[in-house]
Amino acid sequence: MPPEALDHSDASPTESASAPIKFAYVLSHPIQYQSPLLLRIAREPGLDLTVLYTSDFSVRGYKDTGFGIEMKWDVPLLDGYKYKYLPRLRDADDVYVTAPLNYGFVREFRRGGYDAIWVHGYATVNAGLAMASARLLGKPVLQRMESTLIDRQRSGAKLQAKRAVLAGIEKFVDAVLPIGTLNAEYWRHYLPDTPQFLMPYAVDNAWFAAKTHAAAAEREQFRAQLGLEPGRPVILFASKLVERKRCIDLLEAYRLLSPDGSASRPTEPQPYLLIVGDGDQRGELEARALEWNWESIRFLGFQNQSELPRFFDLADVFCLPSVHEPWGLIVNEAMAAGRAVVVSDEVGSAADLVVDGETGFVHKARDVRGLADALRRVTSEPGLAAKMGLAGAVRIASWDYEADVRGLKAALEFVTAKRRSAKS
Repeated sequence: MPPEALDHSDASPTESASAPIKFAYVLSHPIQYQSPLLLRIAREPGLDLTVLYTSDFSVRGYKDTGFGIEMKWDVPLLDGYKYKYLPRLRDADDVYVTAPLNYGFVREFRRGGYDAIWVHGYATVNAGLAMASARLLGKPVLQRMESTLIDRQRSGAKLQAKRAVLAGIEKFVDAVLPIGTLNAEYWRHYLPDTPQFLMPYAVDNAWFAAKTHAAAAEREQFRAQLGLEPGRPVILFASKLVERKRCIDLLEAYRLLSPDGSASRPTEPQPYLLIVGDGDQRGELEARALEWNWESIRFLGFQNQSELPRFFDLADVFCLPSVHEPWGLIVNEAMAAGRAVVVSDEVGSAADLVVDGETGFVHKARDVRGLADALRRVTSEPGLAAKMGLAGAVRIASWDYEADVRGLKAALEFVTAKRRSAKS
């Protein structure tokens, strides 16, 4: 039997202790947020990772349905870790329930000799095939995804269908990897008996901190390039301009920052508002801002990953007023860059990262006046934004890839030991 056909789940406890845990991660496509984490996992002694992608659309270029533009990321997506593409029956330029659609899961899992299978998400045919194939071969399954119980309204029939799906996958999943507090509550609600191992949603904190620090050397030139007067505070929004992100609430809150905001022709606020991103609401938002005839609002379009740190460097405060936001990794990035944050209470990361009044402010979703009050305070109280930014950088420091590796490793050791015990 060739070495790649060995199934290490049959190894004795002594052999398993000395050999790395060999596992596959089934993921839809290369993702800019995932790649640095995968590189870190690949460097961990005792772990042997292979990523199994179902599509390469993010590498070859695609039209993002949220940003509404042709996309190609300017950071490496495939460097430093092992990966394969599973054979495809159907490809796509995004992730849908039935696309991409792949085959060969059983063959790859058997030939790869994996001790465990890690699957991202459960709501696609591919995810179901991966979990069922792993179970067929007697391999334990880890599950990770972003959902929370704070979600859009669903009909009774849709909720029943969701409960049925989750009840169905419970027998296929050996452990879950919650990304934070709200996601852990979600798993306890739907899979109450399934063990959990925290694997926090993290970004490359060191990269964002270093790049933002480096951008400071050219800060004044960049301000001049954007036509920003020295000394005025800067509020930053950076996300897709779609309804769920509620940039319209930010615009209306910004209007209330005017010294005479109740007048029919309010005076331009002191802070600048920079809006980075694109999407189907951009035209509507620009038209709304044009009505006020202010020069303090900038629509700067989509900016690729490597460009974001110089915008963080300009900002005093980052704002994300989304609704139904499972996490919001852009909040991690802003905090790693040392910036105060203002987010809604429906942004999932708020429960773990944003200490109200310490690292930023949390406002009630869709509460424009509450958002305006938070922005007014953080941009007007001397030193407050800087103080919050420093506190945020300290807090985010431990919400990192090292914590991810610890959680993942503990989960893998648990499920593989459990499977060996069940076979003995």
